[in-house]
Amino acid sequence: MTGSSTLLDRIAAAWPVSVWSDVPVLIAVSGGSDSVALLRALHQLAPPGHTRLFVAHFNHQLRDGESDADERWVADLARSLKLECHVGRGAVHAQAALDGDGIEAAARSQRYAFLTDTAAALGARYVVTAHTADDQAETILHRIVRGTGLVGLAGIRRVRPLNEACSLVRPLLAFRRQELRGWLAELGQDYRDDGSNLDRTYTRNRLRHDLLPQLARDYNPQVIEALLRLGDLAGDAQELIDADVERFLHGHILQQTAERVVLSELGTVTPRSDYFVRESLVALWQRQRWSLQSMTFEHWQRLAEIWRGAQRDVNCFPGGVIATRDGDRLMLTGPSALDS
Repeated sequence: MTGSSTLLDRIAAAWPVSVWSDVPVLIAVSGGSDSVALLRALHQLAPPGHTRLFVAHFNHQLRDGESDADERWVADLARSLKLECHVGRGAVHAQAALDGDGIEAAARSQRYAFLTDTAAALGARYVVTAHTADDQAETILHRIVRGTGLVGLAGIRRVRPLNEACSLVRPLLAFRRQELRGWLAELGQDYRDDGSNLDRTYTRNRLRHDLLPQLARDYNPQVIEALLRLGDLAGDAQELIDADVERFLHGHILQQTAERVVLSELGTVTPRSDYFVRESLVALWQRQRWSLQSMTFEHWQRLAEIWRGAQRDVNCFPGGVIATRDGDRLMLTGPSALDS
């Protein structure tokens, strides 16, 4: 068996063709080796006559003419494969200045908004991105350095919902970047090298080019594999916690609308750890689509204490969520209700 067929077989095992062969699929292609390998693999795996693969490219407009050249290159590649290419463009610098969260966060926000909107316009059931095992290890290490809980250690999820109609899928999380580049070389397929990936201004690049090589050289040559194992173990543990959290919330939610949730009081002697209570509150925030970005550990801990009844004052949390007591009940009111 050739290397090409082996790699394709592995990708097909990671994301079976039968799952996506009869629905529209939107493939995010930057032009880099990972996304080009993903595109070529899915194009080869698609059944004969399959006409519902689409290419999406987002031009961040961060590298002057190079960004525009990437856009043209991806459009040409899609055309050569007889696939539709949808292009988006964003003013990333302007959004970063407005939000105050940095270039990387603004670029990601705009890119995923474009992918979500494009998928909706096409009726796509899946948006597929080319995150690899290397990306997974870098993400886990980044979260360790920045500070994270168990859910952060689980790293990038292989599948997650974008909305009610579409899921985000990452079929290449078990693949190393180098083997994907080797496969492209076998195909004679080139790709674009993004010069900004060498810019040490970005935290991700310093982790990739400085910290990970130092850890491999001076501490553990298998540091990538160690981080991936940690992510797998954390993910398995988080799945058990998530299932327990769902049952727990079901027993404590008295009322729930899009704007307001009423919870029965836990009491100070409820046999649940603060960690579990915080995880339950995070899950509730996600259900309500309230902003998680500015919620810190201290915010979650204070909210857990209010739920237990240890605090009775009205509290305002980031994103405009208000926590108030009503006897033995906790009422959480979201910003849309406050504005009405």
